[in-house]
Amino acid sequence: MVRGKTQMRRIENATSRQVTFSKRRNGLLKKAFELSVLCDAEVALIIFSPRGKLYEFASSSMQETIERYNRHTKDTRTKPSEQNMQLLKTEAANMVKKIELLEVSRRKLLGEGLGSCTLEELLQIEQQLERSVSSIRARKGTSFQGTDRAIKRKGKSPSS
Repeated sequence: MVRGKTQMRRIENATSRQVTFSKRRNGLLKKAFELSVLCDAEVALIIFSPRGKLYEFASSSMQETIERYNRHTKDTRTKPSEQNMQLLKTEAANMVKKIELLEVSRRKLLGEGLGSCTLEELLQIEQQLERSVSSIRARKGTSFQGTDRAIKRKGKSPSS
């Protein structure tokens, strides 16, 4: 006889649900035992029935296994946050350095704090400013052309 695929949803009939719980609980306890014996694994299984009755299996001490679990999950929860904190501190330090460099660059572009600059640095700043002025003039020219065209269109329109 071939078993059909069981749908994973709550069994509505209370008697069928209780029978299925008992059978599956026993199967799960058996599998936990087999896993512990065959693989020498430390296994702890806790089951509460719908009525609140406790069923458990432990290959060694249940309390020791739970304490080991708690230690393990505590360690894995704290390690990433310590790593994250260190990464965030490093990233913050890098950002502070970048901000400082940008502030120095901004002051130099405004003509402040140029006393410590070498001739080469002054030439680079001058070239950067000339490029910026050229870009601004090109944009201004484009804007004037657009405005000029708009004025000419208004002047040629039949409504004026």
